Amino acid sequence: MKQYVGLDVSQKETSVCVVDEVGQVLFEGKAKSDPGALTALLRKRAPQAERIGFETGAMASWLWHELRRVDLPVVCIDARHAHAALSVRMNKSDQNDARGLAELVRVGWYREVKVKSEERQKIRTILIARSRLVAIRRDIENQVRSLIKEYGLLFPRAIGLKFRNQVCELLG
Repeated sequence: MKQYVGLDVSQKETSVCVVDEVGQVLFEGKAKSDPGALTALLRKRAPQAERIGFETGAMASWLWHELRRVDLPVVCIDARHAHAALSVRMNKSDQNDARGLAELVRVGWYREVKVKSEERQKIRTILIARSRLVAIRRDIENQVRSLIKEYGLLFPRAIGLKFRNQVCELLG
């Protein structure tokens, strides 16, 4: 018998719903939002899982990679698409969202999101951090330039060490 699983992931706990191929609920519960705890629960409650679906979110990529590593058939569902389908449900709760996600993967009415490789995520993280640091440095230099201007000290735009040297020279 095929089983379909919906996971409503939160930071601490994940609501889990397992349905069979006709939509009958076989299990509803919660587990710690940790790949090990989820794997243990899924192996016990959904050993014939055909698909396991959860929405995109902050922890989605990490969970997707970790659950794939232990050969679970996970799919990451576009959160906007899932929200549109889940918003028509009567009662909004984590348990009902997990049930709705299980239904979505059962009937195949979802848009799967391609999860980036771990290597791409590392590169993207480094680029974002660098971009943020450059913006912070620029903001600090502009604030110092503005503070010094109040004392009649003006100097052209400079970056990094050149900026530091110009400030020291003007104040020196």
